[in-house]
Amino acid sequence: MDINFELYKVFYYVAVSLNFSEASKQLYISQSAVSQSIKSLEKKLGQELFIRSTKKVRLTPAGQVLLKHIEPAVNLINRGESQLLDSESLGLGVLHISASDTICRYFLVPYLQKFHQKFPNVPIKVTNATSLSCADLLHQGKADLIVTNFPNSRLNHSYIRKTVCEFHDVFIANPSYFHLKDQEITFEQLKQYPILMLDKKSTTSEFLRNLFLQYQLELIPEIELSSNDLLIDLARIGLGIALIPDYCLTNQLNDLFLLHTKEKIPARHLVVSVNDNLPISASAEAFLSLFPEL
Repeated sequence: MDINFELYKVFYYVAVSLNFSEASKQLYISQSAVSQSIKSLEKKLGQELFIRSTKKVRLTPAGQVLLKHIEPAVNLINRGESQLLDSESLGLGVLHISASDTICRYFLVPYLQKFHQKFPNVPIKVTNATSLSCADLLHQGKADLIVTNFPNSRLNHSYIRKTVCEFHDVFIANPSYFHLKDQEITFEQLKQYPILMLDKKSTTSEFLRNLFLQYQLELIPEIELSSNDLLIDLARIGLGIALIPDYCLTNQLNDLFLLHTKEKIPARHLVVSVNDNLPISASAEAFLSLFPEL
């Protein structure tokens, strides 16, 4: 089927913004031209791609399927253009990485510093997202490289290039509110207390819920948040027992203690991944080389 790429490009901008007017601004063409392009594409494909109403625009199921394929292609073209435009930066283009706030703060900062010192003219773009969402960004071609928790249900195992850290999830609490210091309790007993943990969109929540299910237990947290630092703060003021990665504990235990559970929590890892189905930028390869293999 011979379809001009410009039609797919117009489709992409409308599909992402779900707004014909906004797409016309981004493409620097008239709204009428946008509408005509979409109609032409729908005619060539023989399917409607959008549901139009006076108030909003929505993708049809066919439009959703097409976007899943068009989005990586557009991102790949944009990445190629960026690498060419930035060729004066010692042959390295923009380094685009993605990782969670926690991984960025407690693990990545020294590596970002090393890379910047080695290649001061190379721009670094960091996208913060959960480890699950980072895997999606890598698949879509929106990031050159990601650093995520593993296991990760959305990450293609073939994308993993290096395992760079082993860590354990730990329960912490304030002894002034929870008199469990130096005691060993079971998961069943732990359920009686308010649990503070990351929300369901995180690999941590996914991991711990699956672990509890292995013991035929359902984990129902008292509070779910998107920040490990905030979980530490709430544990400190006695709102509950928080679950966090042990690498977040640097100089932060102070008046908190580690809770000992009878059932052992398996170790997890931090992994660095690239999408082998897409060209790997020179900047991503250079950044990857900074990590030692665990």
